[in-house]
Amino acid sequence: MAWWNRNRQQPAASDPTTHPTGDDVVMRLEGVTRVFKGDADEETYALRDVSLQIRRGEYACVSGPSGCGKSSLLSVMALLDTPTSGRYWLNGRATDQMSPAERARARSIDIGLIFQSFNLLGDMTVYENVEYPLTLRGASAEQRRATVEAALTRVGLRARAKQRPGSLSGGHQQLVAVARAIAGRPAVLLADEPTGNLDSRSGEALMQMLNELHAGGATVCVATHDPRWIAQARRHVYLFDGRVVDTAASPTL
Repeated sequence: MAWWNRNRQQPAASDPTTHPTGDDVVMRLEGVTRVFKGDADEETYALRDVSLQIRRGEYACVSGPSGCGKSSLLSVMALLDTPTSGRYWLNGRATDQMSPAERARARSIDIGLIFQSFNLLGDMTVYENVEYPLTLRGASAEQRRATVEAALTRVGLRARAKQRPGSLSGGHQQLVAVARAIAGRPAVLLADEPTGNLDSRSGEALMQMLNELHAGGATVCVATHDPRWIAQARRHVYLFDGRVVDTAASPTL
């Protein structure tokens, strides 16, 4: 997994869009609140004043009861959503200063997503979906081919490379998302209930895969209620009613 250890260029300290902290902080949230408005402008707080940082090479797990804000937190961290208030820095850069194009590029290059919604491109084949982040990085055709084939082999889907995601089961679509995430070599992997669409065997294999990636230097953050994931992580962040109420080293089973 040595390929994961990349020297990333850090923003200049004089840049007003950067956060004056150490290079080891990949994600920093300060006072992040997310409010959704319903009928009659009724407000629902998904996140309340969340301050959190994820360090380079860390393996963190976010847990809590249903509706506590786990998915909302990861959506903000993945640049799929924006806070109502508060600020978020990714690799030292203030995300509220990014243009939509810059946010999309950062989401495709800096972040590997393993979400239950898959976020696959239906008009592309399995192979092309996994190849996409590599294309954005400017990888050569030879590099893309070798990396995509290795990623699809790793998740057991090399024989389905020419199929489109819509022809696959939910579990196989989840594995395509996993292959795309690991092929892109992002700064951080974000996974929201990653085994939710997988059978027990595939789920165990995914847990082992993320553990190996972390051992190779990847930063991993998983949102789950599964005690096995909590025990595998090195740090446990507990949410309740949209607030971080505890953060500590993960317990062991």
